[in-house]
Amino acid sequence: MAVPQNSNETSYLLPPNSKDWEEQSIPDFVYGQKELILEGIQWPRTAPSLLDRIARSRFDSVLCSAWRQRMELGLFRYCLGKLQTQTLPGPVGFVAQLNVERGVQRRRPQNIQSVKQAFDPEQFNFNKIRPGEVLFRLLREPDLPGAVQQEDIYVMINVSPLEWGHVLLVPAPTRGLPQRLLPAALRAGIEAVLLSSHPGFRVGFNSLGGLASVNHLHLHGYYLAHRLPVEGAPSEPLDPGGHLHLLQALPAPGFLFYTSGPGPDLEALVGRVCRATDYLTDHEIAHNLFVTRGAPPGKTSPSSALTGVRVILWARKSNFGVKEGEAFNVALCELAGHLPIKTSQDFGTLTEAAALALIQDCLLPPAQAEEIQATLVDLIAKDEQ
Repeated sequence: MAVPQNSNETSYLLPPNSKDWEEQSIPDFVYGQKELILEGIQWPRTAPSLLDRIARSRFDSVLCSAWRQRMELGLFRYCLGKLQTQTLPGPVGFVAQLNVERGVQRRRPQNIQSVKQAFDPEQFNFNKIRPGEVLFRLLREPDLPGAVQQEDIYVMINVSPLEWGHVLLVPAPTRGLPQRLLPAALRAGIEAVLLSSHPGFRVGFNSLGGLASVNHLHLHGYYLAHRLPVEGAPSEPLDPGGHLHLLQALPAPGFLFYTSGPGPDLEALVGRVCRATDYLTDHEIAHNLFVTRGAPPGKTSPSSALTGVRVILWARKSNFGVKEGEAFNVALCELAGHLPIKTSQDFGTLTEAAALALIQDCLLPPAQAEEIQATLVDLIAKDEQ
């Protein structure tokens, strides 16, 4: 991996000759508080195609231009064209997309046996990627309120993309961190969502046993030009302080955390979420996490304004490996309502009821789910004392 360096005139594009890629330094994307977009990001009231007219933020422009160039240069496992997309009939509003190539071409998952499995440098990891796959290093200025020292976050292409702009956020790859969520990684993911002016740029995390295919700490980020059910689904508070909510709506119940922007509120949210994921990891409970712009907790609706950032956490059954023959595998985006479908036949025949059955098959038994809920409520309460 090339060595990151600063540059007064940063270029995020690769030189035309592939022989020069190894020598090119990784550019830095440095951002400050003024670039975190807190207000005014909404879905167009009419056609989603109007998203193309939304002014891109600097983050969007850099990520998309660098990502597009890597696609044109053939650094992905397949060329991602416009994906066939449909909203499944029914009250949930599943967004299904046909992505045959990802089902066939993606890297086989590693042999994972435990949610808290140690990093193995002999297995594939993000220090072994090809030159040119890293787009930039994400760095924030120290002017952000409540800011703490940030890990180096490398933003690199996912060579088997789900959708346009699909990237991985990898904190300090040379440290060899296992796939266990850390505050610096979550903070970077939330701030990446706030750096984008696109309402459909989302970030997520799969634990080991939650369909993470590589045991090297990383988050996913990608664009999807469609609303998802979790953005405005109603919730009820679980603790007196209103810091933890239960998202009860379909497709799956989850724990909802919310922040209206950077500063102490965001830092407190990061701490709460990571205490919850630490508990789940330590007790061998697989989990998935999704970060999206969304409505505040409470009695909301699918069309509610996107006034802040929702972080949704799902505890689920462990699944070590990929189930063959299913229309989709259940991980972070499926729990949020985005279904990448593997075959044309399944894409043409999948119903909302069948999708819900696949998802609910991955959920914990009610008694265990209630026990976890009570424990997380206690954890949050102790944190507030």
